[in-house]
Amino acid sequence: MTQVVLVTGVSRDLGARFARSLAADDSVEVIGVDVSPPRHDLGRVDFVRADIRNPVIGKVIRSRGVETVVHMAIVANPGNAGGRSSMKEINVIGTMQLLAACQKAESFRKLVVQSSVSVYGASPRDPVKFTEDMSPRVQPRTGFAKDSLEIESYVRGLGRRRPDVAVTTLRLANLMGAGVDSQMTRFLSLPVVPRVMGFDARMQFLHPTDAVAALLEVARVDRPGTYNVGAPDVVSLTQALRLMGRPAVGVPIQLAPLITAMLRQSRLGDWSSDQIAALTYGRAMDTSRFVTATGLKPRYTSREAVEEFVSVASPGLISRERVDGVLTGVTNVLESGRRG
Repeated sequence: MTQVVLVTGVSRDLGARFARSLAADDSVEVIGVDVSPPRHDLGRVDFVRADIRNPVIGKVIRSRGVETVVHMAIVANPGNAGGRSSMKEINVIGTMQLLAACQKAESFRKLVVQSSVSVYGASPRDPVKFTEDMSPRVQPRTGFAKDSLEIESYVRGLGRRRPDVAVTTLRLANLMGAGVDSQMTRFLSLPVVPRVMGFDARMQFLHPTDAVAALLEVARVDRPGTYNVGAPDVVSLTQALRLMGRPAVGVPIQLAPLITAMLRQSRLGDWSSDQIAALTYGRAMDTSRFVTATGLKPRYTSREAVEEFVSVASPGLISRERVDGVLTGVTNVLESGRRG
């Protein structure tokens, strides 16, 4: 009997990889949904152009007899959504509409949600590694981290209202590997990387191949619960920059928000205060629960994922003039701080 699976967010790289891999199984019918046309090959996936913020998504789920929904339409970068307000609307309102549609569908039996390590926040009081039962020491207040916490709360609500549904939440570490384009890879790829003086953030990564393998496992087999998914090892910011071959400039922690604003104005990146905290203090997850439950171990370590990214990364994507302008501004700010 053919299983019908709906996957949101298939226009993005990870969503496309997962949907294409799942659709390679003849016993599975995959419906890919996104608001924009796919930029990647979807193989046997049946693409439907739809906005999960619109109630029409409920018609798709009911008319196609969808049994499993894999929600991957989560936006981490405001620039990809047209601003922070649009990003929040897609992430939070979109998830609410999707879950409301799922709740009403009689055929619906399983929900898989792509969440993030960002739900743990980042602070100097964090444990060495977060387990799934731990809460953030400092609650995320802005951006993607705050959205992720809200999304998980709505997912838990659906689980309570539909106890017959197997609900799985995967908290993925930051993706890293060949061709990955994210806030993290953009930061590490800056010609000169600003870093907060006196700190060396701990960084844990997940190769897209391992992310797809984890998603396939929970889509095919009922694994209800919340799981951390990432490589078992951790690399420091210093080690990552050494592997990237990138020089760094030290910034006093008090000036970090100002430097972030300058980078945003120069269109070199858009990092929220919570992301800056993660790049200052770092964080890591204990992934043993998922490995024990599934027997799946990541093929790539964090270090190997960085090395693969470096092997294909193209230098010179950012103009020298723009970088020089930011560095001049940073220098002026530091000199003003010393005089003050």
